[in-house]
Amino acid sequence: MASGNAVVVFSVSGCCMCHVVKRLLLGLGVGPTVYELDQLAAAVPAVFVGGQLLGGVEKVMSCHINGSLVPLLKQAGALWL
Repeated sequence: MASGNAVVVFSVSGCCMCHVVKRLLLGLGVGPTVYELDQLAAAVPAVFVGGQLLGGVEKVMSCHINGSLVPLLKQAGALWL
């Protein structure tokens, strides 16, 4: 499932950290594929970029702050800016 799209987020609809990650990606112009895992006990959010696990909210926000997120998204074909 993670390798089928440029950006995949495994999420739970009521999770505030999942919401933060989805809003950030959408705000950057990325249309991630989102799987809501409300029925499963899982550690979320789990963000995959280019089929590879990037990490959770801490890793995504860290990459955004240090400037490495947008290049990763471009390399995966999720952004064309």
